[in-house]
Amino acid sequence: MNENNDPDQFDPDYVPSRSAEDKPEQPVTDIWSRPRLDLTKVQIASDRIREELHKVIIGQDAFIDELLVALYAGGHVLVEGVPGIAKTLTAKLMAHTIDVGFSRIQFTPDLMPSDVVGTTVFNMKTSEFTFNRGPIFSQIILIDEINRAPAKTQAALFEVMEELQVTIDGTTYPMEFPFFVMATQNPIEQEGTYKLPEAQLDRFLLKINLEYPQLVEEQAILRRFRNDFSMGQAQEVKKVFHPDELRQCRKLVEQVYIKDELLDYIAAIVHHTRNSGDLFLGASPRASLAILRSSKAFAAIQGRDFVTPDDIQYVAYPALNHRIILTPEREMEGYLAKDVIRDIVQKIEVPR
Repeated sequence: MNENNDPDQFDPDYVPSRSAEDKPEQPVTDIWSRPRLDLTKVQIASDRIREELHKVIIGQDAFIDELLVALYAGGHVLVEGVPGIAKTLTAKLMAHTIDVGFSRIQFTPDLMPSDVVGTTVFNMKTSEFTFNRGPIFSQIILIDEINRAPAKTQAALFEVMEELQVTIDGTTYPMEFPFFVMATQNPIEQEGTYKLPEAQLDRFLLKINLEYPQLVEEQAILRRFRNDFSMGQAQEVKKVFHPDELRQCRKLVEQVYIKDELLDYIAAIVHHTRNSGDLFLGASPRASLAILRSSKAFAAIQGRDFVTPDDIQYVAYPALNHRIILTPEREMEGYLAKDVIRDIVQKIEVPR
């Protein structure tokens, strides 16, 4: 990974030479001549959310940052990890820091699509059919153990996650802003679970893989909750972020500068996944856009109004690991998605 984050090392964008007759009179835009972007709102909002979460959560700094990246980039998040490492708790507390509607859906093998999106019922008094909205009609949705429900129920999320709307009996119902899905799954226990189809996985901007906490973090967890068995401290988490602020932050993230060479760098990474002998399925253009959006959001929460190669390399794994499929041979050899993504990133020349 490129360790040099100094923006002074960036050269101005390349402008081809022209003759005097056809050269237009226009300034050359580079990283310094453009107007600087004020990201104070993004920084303040991120700090307030982190502060509230750390009232309860020990560590998990990278996890929290990646949730913020998805929130600012306007995408959804799939969180995978063993039970008991605060996946659901962190996602739930994150939702509580934002002053919007919140809904939690526990996916189970007997859950039906109508239990998620809602159903049409006949009103005996009016002799008309009315639509009863399901729990998906909220703004922040926590789907716990998404791989517990069969493919038929998972398919109910296709339209709403991509198009931010639900169509029932020919009528379309749009979602309120913001609409943000956080789903969790357990990678260990396979009994009673259903693998998410590739089309469903592709709806998630990022897939975050969580590990066990460090020893010092686990010690801090025990000290914090030794006299608080019911986790009453979770009640201290306050709403510190308003939808209007989120809308403003997203507009700022969209304006974060990224030079053409870095766009080509993103395209090269994704293109290599389609030609790698280690992969049965490579990533689609949606993955390229996911890296673009995520790298801009990650740069913004770091306080920079421009994207560096390190930003792209940081978000490449969570943006790609659920969109690629290893060949059977590589799976038998014990390869992981992160190994292949790392190899691909290392092979591609980093823009200067």
